[in-house]
Amino acid sequence: MTVDGAVVGQIDEGMLIFFCAMQGDDAAKSAQLAAKISKLRIFKDEAGKMNLSLKDTGGSALIVSQFTLGADVSRGNRPGFSYAAAPEDGRRLYETFIADMNALGVPVATGRFGAEMSVSLTNNGPGTIWYDI
Repeated sequence: MTVDGAVVGQIDEGMLIFFCAMQGDDAAKSAQLAAKISKLRIFKDEAGKMNLSLKDTGGSALIVSQFTLGADVSRGNRPGFSYAAAPEDGRRLYETFIADMNALGVPVATGRFGAEMSVSLTNNGPGTIWYDI
């Protein structure tokens, strides 16, 4: 991932996590999300079955702030972002989530909160999951 042409976050094997804090989210939700993601069995075992977690594989997490996931497109043609957390709350929860993942022993790389980032992904299989708590 780059910002203004400079690499700011990069991992090898692991997960790319787009993180969006919504109004009403709190530190307890962050901890719950981190615990679930760290144990989610989505990586293939020796038999090719999705049976291993990020912690099992020793993979890393690239965590990117992405408030646009909170877009409301129910009316008109222009997305509204009023359900996303305010920027100061979003930053605090983003940083809390990063700390929660680190506390669980998951190596973390990050983007830069609020920056225009260029994110590259090599998706190894059909492994894209939406998780909302």
